[in-house]
Amino acid sequence: MDKAAILSDAVRIVTQFWSESQKLKESNENLQEKIKELKAEKNELRDEKQRLKAEKEKLEQQVKGMNPQPGFLPHPSVIPAAFAAQGQAAGNKLMPFMGYPGVAMWQFMPPAAVDTTQDHVLRPPVA
Repeated sequence: MDKAAILSDAVRIVTQFWSESQKLKESNENLQEKIKELKAEKNELRDEKQRLKAEKEKLEQQVKGMNPQPGFLPHPSVIPAAFAAQGQAAGNKLMPFMGYPGVAMWQFMPPAAVDTTQDHVLRPPVA
């Protein structure tokens, strides 16, 4: 009776291990297939990234070509040096310069000239 019980337990355990190994093989195959799909997707995304990067560079070049700096207006960083000889306010601040119609020059005015809090006292309304 002991031999029969041992053999039946051994057969049951071997069968259990065999079914478990089959499940693991199927799981391994599924995972290998998923790995292949993910690698393919990764390569597609890498290609799309390269394509988008090239398209971005192309568009940046087009924007640079469409929006050149006008030749008649100097770059804003050049304006303070170019007009320094015309006079400066106290504190090394530039005086307002009205030389280019249609171009705002308020950024070069000293803050005191832009301040409007005392306008009602300095310039009373005319009735």
